[in-house]
This record gives sequence, structure tokens and C-alpha cells, in this order.
Amino acid sequence: MMVREKYQGVLDLGETLGIQDGDVKVEDGKLKIWGTAKTQYEKNLLWDAIKAAGGDSPSDIMADIKVADESVYARHTVASGETLGKIAKHYYGDPSKYQKIYQANTDILKNPDLIYPDQELIIPNL
Repeated sequence: MMVREKYQGVLDLGETLGIQDGDVKVEDGKLKIWGTAKTQYEKNLLWDAIKAAGGDSPSDIMADIKVADESVYARHTVASGETLGKIAKHYYGDPSKYQKIYQANTDILKNPDLIYPDQELIIPNL
């Protein structure tokens, strides 16, 4: 299998995420990718995809992914039926960290139990 084909899922994810200034080259049997993700969360998604395709220490890929906005972990648009606990579980793996999200958004949230679809929340770095 060609190295580019092996990591096609990573390349597709990068396109879906809208990685800025991205480029891909194959040199000496290695896939070289670079670009800028909007947030750390998106960068982590790319690294997770790289590990899924190539194992924990893939030697056939070199990736240089920068982060455009390091002041936040992610930005999240609330969907119908979501709670801060569900959102915290999605980003942090722990629903009890919903308070961190609430504290980062007190400018738009007055109560952690009242969030509405289409609100854009800041998911803070921990």
C-alpha cells in the first residue's frame, strides 16, 4: 500500500476541518504533511487519525500541524438536546468538567442548565 493511500483518512479529515495553509508531499517513502488547525482539539483529531492509520509511533509520516488559536481548546456550536455535561464528556472525557465550560462562557450563559442551539461556546484549555 502506498503511504498516501494509508493516510488518506488523515488527508480527508484535514480537508473536512479546513486546515489552513496545508500541503502534502511524498518524499523518500514518507508522507509529509503540514498546515494550521483552528484549535488544539482539531490538531488532536488529526494526530488521533495519524495514530489510527500508522500506530503509536509511525515512521512513514512527518506532520507539522500548528494551531491558529491557542487561547481555547475548541469552539463548539450547541446542537439541540446537548447539555454542558455532554459537551464536557465529548471534549474532556469527563462530564463533571462542565463547570470549566460554564465559567469560560459566563458572558453568554447565566445558568449552566440553560444552553440553547446555535450558541457558540468556548471550550477552554485545561
